[in-house]
Amino acid sequence: MRTLLLVLTLALTAQAAGPVGDKHVYKTVDGRELSLYVVSPETNGKPQMAPAVVFYHGGGWTGGQPTQFNDWATHLASRGMVAIQVQYRLLDKSTKDPPTICVEDAKSAMRWVRSHAQELGIDPNRIAAGGGSAGGHLAAFVGMVEGHDADGDDKNVSAKANALLLFNPVFDNGPDGGWGTARVGDRYPEFSPAHNISADDPPAIIFLGTSDKLIDVAVGERFRDGMKKVGVRCELQLFEDQPHGF
Repeated sequence: MRTLLLVLTLALTAQAAGPVGDKHVYKTVDGRELSLYVVSPETNGKPQMAPAVVFYHGGGWTGGQPTQFNDWATHLASRGMVAIQVQYRLLDKSTKDPPTICVEDAKSAMRWVRSHAQELGIDPNRIAAGGGSAGGHLAAFVGMVEGHDADGDDKNVSAKANALLLFNPVFDNGPDGGWGTARVGDRYPEFSPAHNISADDPPAIIFLGTSDKLIDVAVGERFRDGMKKVGVRCELQLFEDQPHGF
């Protein structure tokens, strides 16, 4: 019984824990503040121009919180990177709206980070985007897809990531084995990174389980091969028998 109570306590504590890092409001929409959370490495007071990664959480565009990558953020900061987790607007589960507000916020967050790079100690030319599942879609989107810029964004500041770190990403939203077609429908060319591959894309690494029921290995292989075909470095790391979100 004591062991069970300890496990339950740890689980509840994990659920209650918020995002690690310093909170910054990057955008206000309809009176609602959207925040991102920055974990910086120890610099002993010395100025730095560190690489950074901006993480987007998963949850099917309808759920999740910017706590998913707490452990990653802490670890990467210990290795000299600035790690950032982003809060973004979520879709209503009762509707079939495409993830327009999600991708808009994803781009706004990346622009905010790049425009505040100096004060955050970040090299603006070394900002990666990372994410899992639907967050992987958002990360790939900011690296690969044009358009869907939010009103009020400074378009002179690039929202394009310099590298992609993708965990079981739903980056194919097309009719041929993609995910999210119920929301994007015939508009998938607007939203699907897999259908916007070009030579200008940043290098990417993909982590995918072979037992993922949402993203078939063939989808990951097709994406990797498409990137390589246009001369973009892309690695696909497969994990045997692992499910979605492992």
